[in-house]
Amino acid sequence: MDHTASDSASGTLQLSIVIPLYNEVDNIDPLIAELETALAPYDGGYELILVDDGSRDATFERLREHAARLPHLRLARFGRNYGQTAALSAGFHMARGQVVVTLDGDLQNDPRDIPALLAKMQQGYDVVSGWRRKRKDTFMNRTLPSRIANWLISRITGVHLHDYGCTLKAYRREVLARFELYGQLHRFLPALAVWSGGRLAEIEVNHRARQRGRTKYGIGRTFTVILDLGTVKFLTSYGAHPIRVFGAAALASVVLGLGSLVALVVMKSVQGVDMTGNPLLYLTMLGVILGVQFLLMGVIAEMLTRTYHEAQGKRPYVVVERVN
Repeated sequence: MDHTASDSASGTLQLSIVIPLYNEVDNIDPLIAELETALAPYDGGYELILVDDGSRDATFERLREHAARLPHLRLARFGRNYGQTAALSAGFHMARGQVVVTLDGDLQNDPRDIPALLAKMQQGYDVVSGWRRKRKDTFMNRTLPSRIANWLISRITGVHLHDYGCTLKAYRREVLARFELYGQLHRFLPALAVWSGGRLAEIEVNHRARQRGRTKYGIGRTFTVILDLGTVKFLTSYGAHPIRVFGAAALASVVLGLGSLVALVVMKSVQGVDMTGNPLLYLTMLGVILGVQFLLMGVIAEMLTRTYHEAQGKRPYVVVERVN
């Protein structure tokens, strides 16, 4: 902690706290008070970045009052509600600290856990994720869907975490700089970080019942998570060479069509079965047509991928360390 304070004094900001907010006016005062208490040992060597995600109450007005007295409190306000991923992305772009910590603004995450995340990160990790082992949420609407999603994400990405949905996480800034967030991709950041060569750890954190305001999340969000999971799987497995997945589908379709054609010819030659109206004839045509379409989609995806990397100067690899 003293190291962070000394770095801040020398001009290098070490810590940024990013918090998305939506209709949380009643939680603003206690949230900032708890953050100030938890981060007091840093002696100003941090910044608070609070992003108002288009709140319809007095959330931003209350934030302005605190910003007037706290020089390290930085604010951003959306014109409408874009969602948690967009709010976090805006906070990441504003962050100047070498380490970025995220947490929810509803006080269910405990700011007193932040030092524990930072201490774990000092052991050489690039991402430290919180695990709400003892959740204070309703089982059917929140906890059960979350457990299913955690199992599914861990199984498909190959990166095991008990709690992907916990917003309380710590990231090294250089890891966040590798990605742009869309949809619900913020919850997959640990898997993306590991895919790009980062080191991941998970620690237990405190979870508290909501005392003020209403929850913004429901079971319906599970379906969007599943859709984004498909995107993440595609990006991590075939993002650099999409022709491989489309080419495999094209090959399978053509093999199916040709196999159907062989069976059709054998039936005609040996058994004298009429080809007119035979389902195998339609299956042959369908297989060949789908094969051609999949192949063309693969070629187009390859062109788009190369255009994306060349136009934005991005590389299909990540260098995590250089010497000389």
